[in-house]
Amino acid sequence: MRGHTIIRYFQRLALGLCACAAVLAVFGSHQAAAKDDYAAIIAAPDRSEADRQTDQRRDPVKLLTFTGVRAGMKVLDMGAGGGYSTELMARAVGPTGVVYGQDSAEPNERAKERFEARLNTPAMKKAIRLARNFDDPVPADVRNLDLITFFFAYHDTTYMNVDRAAMNRKLFAALKPGGILVIADHSARPGDGTTVGKTLHRIEESALRREVEAAGFKLVAESNFLRHPEDPRNESVFQRKVPVDEFVLKFRKPR
Repeated sequence: MRGHTIIRYFQRLALGLCACAAVLAVFGSHQAAAKDDYAAIIAAPDRSEADRQTDQRRDPVKLLTFTGVRAGMKVLDMGAGGGYSTELMARAVGPTGVVYGQDSAEPNERAKERFEARLNTPAMKKAIRLARNFDDPVPADVRNLDLITFFFAYHDTTYMNVDRAAMNRKLFAALKPGGILVIADHSARPGDGTTVGKTLHRIEESALRREVEAAGFKLVAESNFLRHPEDPRNESVFQRKVPVDEFVLKFRKPR
């Protein structure tokens, strides 16, 4: 009997391992399919040449893959500026989703013009521009968002008249339980904290993380695809001699 029990144990173990392998295979195929979809988005012939130039420093396929954005999602793109990332999100969510592109109520006029020009293109059919202060980023009826992106603009809020604690609480409230916040920004040196946002257009990663986690978010992933350890991080990102070191963090609102 003991021998039969051992045999049954290993049979069950084998079945369990097979099931796990099947799940991993499906997950892997979904990941591969998603990357193919994102690559198709980036290769779309109607994207502008200016956006293709920006692609060279943003690595958008990896960035989209990291966010996990997909068709049908409700997305908020914070600090949208001229709309580069907003358009990528709009293409990814497709006609069944919606993307809100937020920027300051007193935006850079050139960026505003570029964003509004995008709104006239088919790719931005389901995009909505929000001209609102960072610490009050969405109307009361914008709730249960699937995803919030905040690309290379969080550091700007450190020298603007923005209550960042209130901003992060508002972002937390706007997400659905389990929703995702992805932040990418330019790295500052250890100890710089939030003091070099205006001069170097950078922020210390640990300082940003503390602020976001204080609102209730949980860090669930980080990626190194925009890391450049050769960057001394002591110069403005607009006067760089080497590629800028940048961090990408994924936070989740607990369920």
